[in-house]
Amino acid sequence: MPSRKDADSGGNNGSEDSAGSVGSARNGRCQWADSSPAMRAYHDEEWGVPSHDDRHLFEMLILEGAQAGLSWATILAKRENYRRAFDNFDPSLVAAYDGARVETLLADAGIVRNRLKIESTIGNATAFLAVQEELGSFDSYLWAFVDGTPVANTPASLEELPAHSPLSDAVSKELRRRGFRFVGSTIVYSYLQSVGVVDDHVVSCPSKRSPTGSPRRADARRRPGS
Repeated sequence: MPSRKDADSGGNNGSEDSAGSVGSARNGRCQWADSSPAMRAYHDEEWGVPSHDDRHLFEMLILEGAQAGLSWATILAKRENYRRAFDNFDPSLVAAYDGARVETLLADAGIVRNRLKIESTIGNATAFLAVQEELGSFDSYLWAFVDGTPVANTPASLEELPAHSPLSDAVSKELRRRGFRFVGSTIVYSYLQSVGVVDDHVVSCPSKRSPTGSPRRADARRRPGS
């Protein structure tokens, strides 16, 4: 998830911190949402919205792994470049990348040029496809961890949130067992927040979802790119 540094300036925090910002903005939003227009749109339209689209679930898994050691603002700014470079996150295409494609990606200044992260993306695509083959969809696999119901926390400020949880510990362990990489518990907790398995909006935030799982505010949120 966006970090305390994102909330302060939108800059690079230099760590894998997922503890969040220190509170809420004067408009009630989670404080990090007002660090830039791009972060505001991501917060308002996507973060914490339950996702059941396998392509989106794969995209966010890869982007959260790419964030390791960086800020979310950095990854968000490169998101369209990632979509271009990785065939719009089609796991069946990404899984087929060969060594030549890896070298091409390492030369792409529009993404994070880290060999381990690029190679893990390819391996994760293969593992993702295996889950789909076994269970029908990654969506059904992921949401089974919470019996299909989002975990709704009630933080007064994002600094109350942990870097990981028993849920992220369990999901991380299972993903690793299946061969996924860059899925430590801290990364997985951020992932669960990003795809709405966990709702960690502060209680004052207009984007906080009701107990029924729908947004409290009248205008429905949409996912960018959908």
